[in-house]
Amino acid sequence: MTIRPPAFIDLYDDLSGRLTSEMRARVPEADVLNGEPRDEDELIERLQGRQHVLVYMAFLSGRVLRASPDLRSIAYLSTGLATHGDLDEAARVGIRFEGVKGYGDRAVAEHAITLALAGLKRVAEMDRAVRAGTWRLMRSEEFAGKTFGVIGLGGIGAETARIAQALGARVIGWSRSGESGGAPVEMLPLDEVLAGADILSLHLALTPQTEGFIGAAAFARMQPGVVLINTARAKIVDEAALMRALSDGTVGHAGLDVSHSEPLAVESPLTRLDNVTLTPHSAWLTTQAIDRLLLAGFDLLARHIQEG
Repeated sequence: MTIRPPAFIDLYDDLSGRLTSEMRARVPEADVLNGEPRDEDELIERLQGRQHVLVYMAFLSGRVLRASPDLRSIAYLSTGLATHGDLDEAARVGIRFEGVKGYGDRAVAEHAITLALAGLKRVAEMDRAVRAGTWRLMRSEEFAGKTFGVIGLGGIGAETARIAQALGARVIGWSRSGESGGAPVEMLPLDEVLAGADILSLHLALTPQTEGFIGAAAFARMQPGVVLINTARAKIVDEAALMRALSDGTVGHAGLDVSHSEPLAVESPLTRLDNVTLTPHSAWLTTQAIDRLLLAGFDLLARHIQEG
């Protein structure tokens, strides 16, 4: 088969308006294919003859990878690669699968803090009440003086910790590596972070070891009324255990940017709870993060081409 130029195989509308000539100039020969492939067959067609590609949302299954024999590298516009493709199959067939890092650290950290503040201040609950014609004063809490727990101290967790500390919280944390990421965090054993946090923000990568990491045993260690924030991956939290914790008061409020099934079904019990604030997996989606993401993605694609 004739080798075709490298390509950005799925440029969605939410990114297209930010794609600049400066970004394109990183790999001037690259084709840019607009929109979501209809199905795996169209995705495979877009990949045929390509050795190096840039990918935004397409899921690269084992079937897709096996059907793309010329493919040598994938530059993916994300960090949590395990949810975007069959990494084991990519390794087996010798395809380099690498994601962009750091582009959304500040954006996601700000969103995590916003969800924490929304929970403490009961913003969504107040908004719904006022819109429904109910004018009722609601008592809320101040952020300053609270103990803010961070689980996972990569780039996003460390940036979240820095903002929390700047807003006057005592910040405690735990990471699988034992490292703080340079953030102003009092590192403690996991049980002490779970038990000591007034607000608990999750920033773990989803792996087989972290799936269901926050389950019944973890909730049992938390203090009553904790505010739980998840801007990482939904499956880090056992959903059934979370629902029980929301019902029995263990979790006073949950701020969730991710859900086990996306888009979240309207009939999900989470949509009917006043002590839950929901956003549509958009924590990272700021104008600034999009610009950083696209530029870094084209730079990564260029490096893959250069390194062969």
